[in-house]
Amino acid sequence: MSNTTPPAAPDSPPPTPPQTLEPEPKPKNHTNAIIIGAAAAIIATIITTGIVVVQATNDDSKPAAASSASSAPDEDVAEPAAEESEPTYAALTPSDFTMELRTTERQCFGSAGCNVTVEPVLSYVGEWNGVDPDAVYSITYEIRGDKSGPVIETAELSDETSLSYTPTSISTVSSSKKVSVKITDVVMQG
Repeated sequence: MSNTTPPAAPDSPPPTPPQTLEPEPKPKNHTNAIIIGAAAAIIATIITTGIVVVQATNDDSKPAAASSASSAPDEDVAEPAAEESEPTYAALTPSDFTMELRTTERQCFGSAGCNVTVEPVLSYVGEWNGVDPDAVYSITYEIRGDKSGPVIETAELSDETSLSYTPTSISTVSSSKKVSVKITDVVMQG
């Protein structure tokens, strides 16, 4: 047997083949996307505010046209609160009222007929919000049953419930003659 010594171990480890190192992927920077999104939101807010201001100051309530060159995304726009406007009242007609006559005096003369004094009693039968509380309405009515023909009178309705009139004296042909009334016109004075 021969005495052979094993080969000595090298002082350094065997060289490794060179490796190519790839740089680590950088995390994506979302800062630009955030800035662009914020800018778009600010532009949309400014445009929306401008539209709301224009609509609020527009006297004839026509919607303002927005610029079509806007690059802002469409967003839901809240409608401005409806302004309280003065109520509007429809023109009143004779059919909005009923009228009866109240007899306050009667003096009969046998076959010669009667002298009768009557006053109008007015009732409103239309839609109640149709009477302007600040207006005065002239209500023209015709009283039938007088010997000489119909008598035309006018009463004024103010403050929704105050009726101003002059009592009417008529002469009937007999004590059994019925007196009737019909409203012929309603005019708002102011």
